[in-house]
Amino acid sequence: MKYTATLLILTFALCALQAQQPAQYSLYMLNPLGWNPAYAGLDNSLSITGVFRKQWVGLEGSPTTQNLSAHLPLYITNGGFGINVENETLGARRWTAASIAWNYQKPLGTGLLSLGMGGGAVQQQLDGSRIRTPDGVYIEPGNFNHNDIRLPLGAESASVLTFNAGVYYQNDWLDVGFSARNLNEGNATFSTVSLQLRRNYNFNLGLHFNAGTALTLHPSLLIRSDLLETQMDFSVIARYNDNMFAGASFRGYSSTSVDAAVIMAGFKLSENMTFAYAYDLTLSELRTVSNGSHEIALLYNLNKIIGKGALPPIIYNPRSL
Repeated sequence: MKYTATLLILTFALCALQAQQPAQYSLYMLNPLGWNPAYAGLDNSLSITGVFRKQWVGLEGSPTTQNLSAHLPLYITNGGFGINVENETLGARRWTAASIAWNYQKPLGTGLLSLGMGGGAVQQQLDGSRIRTPDGVYIEPGNFNHNDIRLPLGAESASVLTFNAGVYYQNDWLDVGFSARNLNEGNATFSTVSLQLRRNYNFNLGLHFNAGTALTLHPSLLIRSDLLETQMDFSVIARYNDNMFAGASFRGYSSTSVDAAVIMAGFKLSENMTFAYAYDLTLSELRTVSNGSHEIALLYNLNKIIGKGALPPIIYNPRSL
C-alpha cells in the first residue's frame, strides 16, 4: 500500500509541475505513426497497429497503456493520412488522446521525404478518491479529506486541443525522423488545478542490413525529450526469412538514467498479420517492487495498392515482414 500511495502522490505532483512525457513503448520501431505524423502512408498500403502495454507488473497503480493507429497512402495527393488513439491509466490519472495525421511526400535521392502535421484532442482525468497524502484523513471509502485544497475529492476531467508536426525520410536501408508533439502546450483546466501538456521532441534513426540470404539486421535508436528529461532507446532486431524476428533493446544512456533491458520477438500469423511481444527487465530501483513490463502488438498490412496516383519510388518496408 505504501508504494501505491507514493506512486499516486508522485503522479499528481509531476502533473502539477506541468512536466509530462508521453507513453513509453518498447516496440516503438513497429509503430512510428504513434509519435510522428510524417510517417502516415509510408507502409505503402493500409496499415493498422494495436499495442497493449502493462508496465512494472506487481506495482499497484503502475501504467497500463493501449494504442491503436491506422494509416494509408494517398497517392493522388502525394501524401498519406492516419489516425492515432491512445489511452493510458497511471495511478489517479487517466489520459485519452485521439489525433489525425496528414503529410506530403516527395522523392528525394533514392528514398522518400515526408513532411507531416497532425492535431487532435486530449482528455485528462484525475480520480481524487485514489489519491493519498501524508496529512490526509482517510476513515472509510467516500469519507476522507486530503487536507490539500489543490486536490479533488472525486473524479474530474478536462480536455484540450493539441497539435503535432514531423519530418521523416525513408529508403531501403535508412529510416530517420524528427517530430514535435503538443506544439501549443495546451492547458487542461480542472476545478482546482491546471495541467499543461509539455512540448516534447522525438528523434529516430534506423538502419537495415542484409546479413545473408535469409537474415537481415535492423538497429534503431529513439531519443525522446521535453528539454528537461531525455530518454534514449537503442535496439537491434534480426529478421529471418521475412517471417519472424527477435531482438534486444536497452533504455537509458548513463548510470543515472538506466531503466530497462528488453527482449522482443515476433512472427507472422498470416500473410497480412504479425504478432510481436516484448518483455522489459527493470534495471532501475523499481526492480525491487515490480516484476518487469509486458507489451504485445498486432500489426495488419493489406499489402495492396490503394487508390490512384504517382506510386512511391520504394516499396520495401522493414515493418511489413
